Amino acid sequence: MGMLVRKLARHTDLGSGDRVALGTLTSQNVRALRHRSLIDRDPETGPIHIMLAGWACRFAVLPSGRRRILAFYLPGDICDFDLFTARQIDQPIAAIGAARVAAVDRRSLRQAMTRQPQIERAFWSEAALDAAIQRSWTINVGHRAADRRLAHLLCELHVRLGATGASGGAGVAFPLTQADLGDACGLTSIHTNRAIQELRRAGLLDLSAGTLRIHDWAGLCTMASFDPAYLTVAAEEAEGDEAVGERRAAG
Repeated sequence: MGMLVRKLARHTDLGSGDRVALGTLTSQNVRALRHRSLIDRDPETGPIHIMLAGWACRFAVLPSGRRRILAFYLPGDICDFDLFTARQIDQPIAAIGAARVAAVDRRSLRQAMTRQPQIERAFWSEAALDAAIQRSWTINVGHRAADRRLAHLLCELHVRLGATGASGGAGVAFPLTQADLGDACGLTSIHTNRAIQELRRAGLLDLSAGTLRIHDWAGLCTMASFDPAYLTVAAEEAEGDEAVGERRAAG
């Protein structure tokens, strides 16, 4: 719950009542998963899932049988908020290794969003962030060479982990395999391995034993042409909108 609040508070002003309501929501039906599907129920009536610990991914299985990873979900991420507007989810979501999720009842979430407008604002801001990430992935896979493609993904994940307080100079736990990275970047296992070795030889990072260590952040960003702006929902703009609303109400 702390990671979720920390993420949402970066772009939405959450009061004590909002934080209490979020804590109540995320304390419901917490369950542990390991390499299992998060969505194993009727999407029209089932809950919304929030990652509490571990990682998950959304993926598709192509006609060739190959998997394509379409999104990664980290602690504090809302996995399937799109079910608020869609009758069914179009791709499965599964845990990567061990994970814990909170299954939030959809009706309870709607009630909380009605009572606490800032919670509604925060969730929709997260949905906008997810859409921005998807657009960036489309550009990344379609227009960058293999090593730069992988570098960009690692830059993004590093920034997203930093938003939860999980990244640090000593390295961060990184459960993704080379197969996972290749499936997310549209690369074969051979090309993924070559890209990792190129980044390692350049002194930019080390990825081994389930740990990611970035040695040259500026160099990695330069190589990937990485601009983290798409990972930011501007809190200043939200505050400006509120001020405009207050002025209209007063005038």
